[in-house]
Amino acid sequence: MLKGKHLIEPGDLTIEELEAIFTLADAIIQDPKKYSDTCKGHLLATLFYEPSTRTRFSFEAAMLRLGGEIIGFSEPNSSSVSKGESIGDTIRTIGCYADIAVMRHPKEGAPKLASKHATIPVINAGDGGHQHPTQTLTDLLTIRSYRKSISNNVIGLCGDLKFGRTVHSLVKALSRYEHMKFVFIAPPELEIPPYIIEELGDHPYDRTSSLEDAMPELDILYMTRIQKERFFNEEDYLRLKGYYILDQKKLEHAKEDMIIMHPLPRVDEIHTEVDQDPRAIYFNQAKYGMYVRMALIVKLLGLGGDLHA
Repeated sequence: MLKGKHLIEPGDLTIEELEAIFTLADAIIQDPKKYSDTCKGHLLATLFYEPSTRTRFSFEAAMLRLGGEIIGFSEPNSSSVSKGESIGDTIRTIGCYADIAVMRHPKEGAPKLASKHATIPVINAGDGGHQHPTQTLTDLLTIRSYRKSISNNVIGLCGDLKFGRTVHSLVKALSRYEHMKFVFIAPPELEIPPYIIEELGDHPYDRTSSLEDAMPELDILYMTRIQKERFFNEEDYLRLKGYYILDQKKLEHAKEDMIIMHPLPRVDEIHTEVDQDPRAIYFNQAKYGMYVRMALIVKLLGLGGDLHA
């Protein structure tokens, strides 16, 4: 059972538990009204120590669509954190009021620390450049829906692979599935970290700085932005910004059934002309994020029946 569990990184859930969440998400997509009162009488606390639009809104929309309610803060200066309150004390206090909590924090490990003091389930909504497990659940559900199977795919990950927590979480999660090949597309300064490569086990992988060279073999292209907020030196950011820009010309050599994903927000790494391409699914991907978070909340609160419900 998933009831009462924390989700700090994708590895906290077994493949069977992930499948149970995806199966419930599929059911919600098919009949959202059936689940509109599932969380009635329950409260979700949103603890966002770092700015967020999509992740925060999708969690809030998920809880509201399930009939639940929301409390929380969207930046730390509006909470007792500004007075010096510890994460442990904050989460213990929140546990007196809410049934489940979602935390985003700029420091790696902060949600894990919170989970050690929590009396309610804690969901990591992103911690520094470390993990972003619910984005990973979103990505896996999207791949499963468009590619029919998470296994047996060649995925190219392009852009900021050094600091990109969405990439790190996704690679770790996909390495648990069979017959995956990874193509890491990045400039030398933003290459995938060695500790993520170690997660691949026996899975084959390539590294390249050329998006064009990688394109023909890809089943999935996962674009990411160059993240200004992760750079200490603005000159380095400006030099690398715009290193990869996906346009229609670059897609001429891509497979007809390849899918283009992006965790959003987009800056300039995907030209708006690509939005009309049927392979571009990143806005649908964002919608899947709401549905998978609905399923996750239901499961962690123990409102979704047995594991395979």
